[in-house]
Amino acid sequence: MYFKINKKTFLDNINVVSRAVSMNSPLPVLHNIKLSVKNDYIQLTASDGDISIQTSIFSDEESNLIIFEEGDVLLDGKYLSDMIRKIDAEIVEVETIDGCLTNIRGLQVNFELNGIKSEYYPVIDFSQPAESFELEADVLKNIIYQTCFATSDKETRPVLTGVNFNCSGNVLTCVATDSYRLAQKRIVLENNHYFNITIPSKSLQDVSRIINTDNDITISLSDKKVLFIINNILVQTRLIDGLYPETSRLIPNEFSYELLVDARDLLNALDRASFIKNEGIYLVKMEMSEFEIVITSRSNDVVSVERVTPIEYVGEPLSISFKGNYVYDAIRVLNAFQVNISFSGNMKPFILKSIDDENVLQLVLPIKTYN
Repeated sequence: MYFKINKKTFLDNINVVSRAVSMNSPLPVLHNIKLSVKNDYIQLTASDGDISIQTSIFSDEESNLIIFEEGDVLLDGKYLSDMIRKIDAEIVEVETIDGCLTNIRGLQVNFELNGIKSEYYPVIDFSQPAESFELEADVLKNIIYQTCFATSDKETRPVLTGVNFNCSGNVLTCVATDSYRLAQKRIVLENNHYFNITIPSKSLQDVSRIINTDNDITISLSDKKVLFIINNILVQTRLIDGLYPETSRLIPNEFSYELLVDARDLLNALDRASFIKNEGIYLVKMEMSEFEIVITSRSNDVVSVERVTPIEYVGEPLSISFKGNYVYDAIRVLNAFQVNISFSGNMKPFILKSIDDENVLQLVLPIKTYN
C-alpha cells in the first residue's frame, strides 16, 4: 500500500471518521481506522459498534491523490490523526513497508506506526436501504439543533435518548422528550413515506457536525439502521429499539393565557436568574400581567429578581414556576426575535413558539412550589 495525498484533505477525512472511534470500546480493534487503498480512490472507515462512518477520497485538484500500490491496513485512530497533524508539509506519503508497519512521512518528518491486518476488522454493511428521502442540509441541521437538546441522558428509558422520526404521508414529525420537556419539528416532504424510527441523539449530533455541504442529504432507513449520505461521506447508525411514547396527547390546544415577548429580553432575564440552584434545580418563578413580567429565583443565600416588559399579554395575571434552563433552551433553539408562550394554567404544560415558524414547538412542564 502506497499513496501520496494533500495533508489537509487527508486530515479532514480522518477527523470525520474519528467521530466513530471509541477508545473505550471493549473491542480493541475498534480503536483503529481502516484504511483501504483502491485503484483510483482511498477509503477510511471507523465504527464504535453503534455508529459507523466511511469516507471516500478520489483523485482531484484538491486531494492531489496519487496511488502507487493498493492495499488495506488498520491504524490506531489517535496516533494516525496526531502524526498527520504534526507533519509540516502540503503533501504526505503513506506506505506499508513491512507487513502492517506503516511509514508516514512528509519533507523532513518520518513516522512509523504498527498497524493490524484489515481482516480482523468487523464487516460493516453500508448498503443503502430501499426506503429513502432527501432533506436540505440546513433543514436537517435545524431538526437536530431544535430537538436533540430535549432528549433524555438517562438510560433507564433508552427510547427517550433518541429523536423519533415519524412520517405518515408527506409530513415528517420529529420529536424529542425527557418526560419533563418536549421538542417537536414538522417538515413537509416531496413524496409520501411511512415509517416510525428513533435515532440516537449522539449519532444525530455527529451527523450535524459532519455536514459540510449545501447539497441535499439522502437519508435511507430500514427497521434496524439509518444511513446518511453526505456527498462522499456515509454515516450509519443503529436505531433504538422500543415503541416511542405517543406524545401528541401531551400537547394542549386550548389556552387561557397568551404572552408575546421579545426573545432576547426574556433570554437575558432567564440567564441572569437561572444560575441559582434551589434544592438541586434551577427553579424560576415567572409572574405575568399585561404590564410586566417578573422573574424570580431564590436559594437560602441568594435572591434574583428580573423584570421584562411584554409586547402583549392576554388573560388574568398568572404565576408559574419551572426549570429556568429548560425554558432558556427552548427559546434559544427557536432562533426567533419574538416568542409566543401559551398557558392553560399554572400546573399544566405550556407551549413556546416562534411567531415566524409554526412548524417548531417547544413544551415545558411547570413545577409545583409551596411559596
